[in-house]
Amino acid sequence: MGIPELNAIRGYKTPAMNKFADEGMRFARMYTEPSCTPTRVAFMTGRQPYRNGMGDTTVDIAGFGLADKEVTLAEILSESGYNTVHIGKWHMGDIMEAWPNHQGFDFAAFPIHQQGQLTIFSDDAANEEVTIGIGKNNYDDRFTIDNWFRPDASHMVTVVEGKRGQTVREVHMKQGERWNQKKYDDMNERFQQQALEHLRKLAAQDKPFFLQYWPVIPLYNPRTTRDHYTTPNGGTYVESMKQLDGWIGEILNEMDKLGIAENTVVVIMGDNGHFTKYSPGSGFTAMIYRGGKADTTEGGVRVDAFVRWPGMIEADSIVGDIVHVTDLFTSLGRFGGATDKIPTDRIIDGVDQTALMLLGETHGRRDYVFIYSNKTLAAVVKEQYKLSVPGPGQNPIFAKFYDLFRDTREEYPVSTQIGAWGGQEFVRMIQRHMMRKQQYPDEGPARGRPYDGIENLRPETKAAVEAFLFKQSTPTK
Repeated sequence: MGIPELNAIRGYKTPAMNKFADEGMRFARMYTEPSCTPTRVAFMTGRQPYRNGMGDTTVDIAGFGLADKEVTLAEILSESGYNTVHIGKWHMGDIMEAWPNHQGFDFAAFPIHQQGQLTIFSDDAANEEVTIGIGKNNYDDRFTIDNWFRPDASHMVTVVEGKRGQTVREVHMKQGERWNQKKYDDMNERFQQQALEHLRKLAAQDKPFFLQYWPVIPLYNPRTTRDHYTTPNGGTYVESMKQLDGWIGEILNEMDKLGIAENTVVVIMGDNGHFTKYSPGSGFTAMIYRGGKADTTEGGVRVDAFVRWPGMIEADSIVGDIVHVTDLFTSLGRFGGATDKIPTDRIIDGVDQTALMLLGETHGRRDYVFIYSNKTLAAVVKEQYKLSVPGPGQNPIFAKFYDLFRDTREEYPVSTQIGAWGGQEFVRMIQRHMMRKQQYPDEGPARGRPYDGIENLRPETKAAVEAFLFKQSTPTK
């Protein structure tokens, strides 16, 4: 994103994001977590998600989520006088304490789950075999005994809305209705309009605000539900990315009309690498980096990321300093005058990168990243060097090291060349990291009854919850 030459190579254009990149700062080395939920948890709490049991990404009913004892960016900004609104994807749990209106937001409109339910194993997607073995029209059930084995996307809760500290209501989904791609399209359009509507409301009030808009597109899996394709690329995700780029342009133009662009910090970024499992039909494949979503190679955890603050952050600038998504919690907290609200009774992984944003390259405060896959340390980056951590039982002498400037795709290990002098230094880094984890042990997520706190559960949804609870309680011995 943000590079017209790469747009041309891909066969589509993102003019709004390209313009935004020219007006702000690009983080050339922004690291996230390998998938959506852990990255969002890291951004909201400033803590890597292995610390609070939120490193997993669930699709179906799960009965757990972000604990209310976690302190979010919305909470510290709210305590510092900010109005707070969340629109779009959340995906941090299906229990009430995990929802955004119970995590510091005054209002929230969001899907309880994520695109797996909404555009991957919904009816239209199943009919096109985006997923296989699901959907009554798509497989012979003569050998099916367990009718609970396959989740039904339409029986799960879809989109809810609610105010701070209150129960929520499911919207635009009636008893017996089926979730399909048309509903997915309508939901995304509605989120865009709600983001614009709340932007206007927040700008009209005499208080600072934090508007968090996390669109659910560009994930878009069925192909035949679109009337036509408008790019030479022709990929399903690319078409949605073009649409999203237009929506971002609408929001930025609205900020100009409202006269708030000059004193508003805007961040645009991805939450993980490309969803390469749907390549090349999505229109995206791994280019500069190897791997994608769920991988701990650079392609899974390096994303496009930009920040704009006119007059304060240098326009059209690029910084090569390492940044991790947790750093945004600490840095935006400082910009919002909320540093004193950041908790000191737990480890906060995010470091303050305001000097990097305000002064430019080489003023960053991070030269390392610990990369986890759920609860397992998978890789360590220090400066430009990366260690792929050997698995249990593997001989550490065969550990692979990479020089990320020379080998962005991690295809040419330089294990002897780096390991000879740096191997023990990486080991000591990991040892210090593990000793600190012993001092501040990892915890699990909050657990509870799924969907409690939704006022208008449909009968089919109640039945799905009961099925989940039964399966959870089935003896294992």
